[in-house]
Amino acid sequence: MTVTDSDSTQAVAVAPPDTARTHRGKHWIDDWRPEDPEFWSTVGKPIARRNLTFSIFAEHIGFSVWLLWSIVVVQMTAGPGGVPAASGFALTTSQALWLVAVPSGVGAFLRLPYTFAVPVFGGRNWTVVSALLLVIPCLLLAWAVSNPDIPYPLLLLVAATAGFGGGNFASSMANISFFYPEKEKGWALGLNAAGGNVGVAVAQKVVPIVVTIGAGVTLSLAGLFYVPFAVAAAVCAFLFMNNLSEAKADVRPVWQSLRHADTWVMSLLYIGTFGSFIGYSSAFPTLLKAVFGRADIALTWAFIGAGIGSIARPFGGWLSDRIGGARITALSFAMLAVGAAIALWSVQAKNMPVFFISFMLLFVSTGIGNGSTYRMISKIFKIKGEDAGGSPETMVYMRRQAAGALGIISSVGAFGGFIVPLAYAWSNSQFGNIKPALWFYVMFFIVLLGVTWFFYLRKSTRMGQAGV
Repeated sequence: MTVTDSDSTQAVAVAPPDTARTHRGKHWIDDWRPEDPEFWSTVGKPIARRNLTFSIFAEHIGFSVWLLWSIVVVQMTAGPGGVPAASGFALTTSQALWLVAVPSGVGAFLRLPYTFAVPVFGGRNWTVVSALLLVIPCLLLAWAVSNPDIPYPLLLLVAATAGFGGGNFASSMANISFFYPEKEKGWALGLNAAGGNVGVAVAQKVVPIVVTIGAGVTLSLAGLFYVPFAVAAAVCAFLFMNNLSEAKADVRPVWQSLRHADTWVMSLLYIGTFGSFIGYSSAFPTLLKAVFGRADIALTWAFIGAGIGSIARPFGGWLSDRIGGARITALSFAMLAVGAAIALWSVQAKNMPVFFISFMLLFVSTGIGNGSTYRMISKIFKIKGEDAGGSPETMVYMRRQAAGALGIISSVGAFGGFIVPLAYAWSNSQFGNIKPALWFYVMFFIVLLGVTWFFYLRKSTRMGQAGV
């Protein structure tokens, strides 16, 4: 029996499966056994790494497009006394925060259909389509920011299309989860997610440079800059990625993942980790300008937060592989509560350096928590499969449910990215500062720490005994 790499004419001998293998095209792989050590070491690992590499590239561009507005709005917000920005726009702080919140909300919503797209179309096929869809928000942004007189509702609608970039994450993570054995999923999913997450930092660093090339500020270049990268991601996925038959199944496992209480508990926890990451990433530049009047810091250094949060994500997955996802998740929520408390003090003391440092702690904590929560999901469904008998068919079916749960959880969690900027907007408009929002976050993270302990760390629970 042989398995052929779709981009090579060489065949590698492996142990024959019980059933005959059929190809539906060179990009399809029907015999995929990552838990088989011989298969994994001789055939599976190189193919998985190649798919992971180009999945990261596509997801990276998706995240960059998703958060484009987070840095563009800084140069569209009015200065003291309502003086228009150099771009010709004069948005209020609340209007700016809405423009960064709406793409997050749309991206969160799109993660549901994007999750279903993998079993329906195949992971590689959908990566091609989702990458090409990114061209739409890029071109619309380039058009909209060139017209300072554009009606604000239309500007919101254009910003909403950036949500296409947020949907990519769900399909990418669901797809990659099939490629790796259980013992390496934490690291692989962490790398995949980090490669995407770091797109936020890259966009926040590169866009201010791109839009100021030449005289003045040309915001349209922010959108045009990413068009060729979106096309390149689609081409690379088309040429170098694979579809797995194991992943291209009916959508029933996705629906059935909704029946598990753990899917919803993990969704809540993911609101606290990833929702905070994407919400803080989108709001941080605007807050630096609105709270401390430091647009220069926002445009020059805000990218560091998203950058270190992205780097911390695979580290969180790696720690979870060794220590346990629930323990690392609990640690991340404790760190988040401390970071929010320090941020609250810095606002009260009007201390911008401490505010900046507190947000760096928040970003690191969200990154670690993002990696650990995703590791918990695959482990939870593995335990459920073992409890249901542990047969090969059962374990495959539970992996499909886990992939579906990953998408559902990522969608619900991403709504935190919609809530965070709006919470700051509401707090600022109602109280004239963001302190009430920060008080809420301190209490919220403490509650999530308790939820993590109650469901996954208590020794009287099945998951606690299994060391999720």
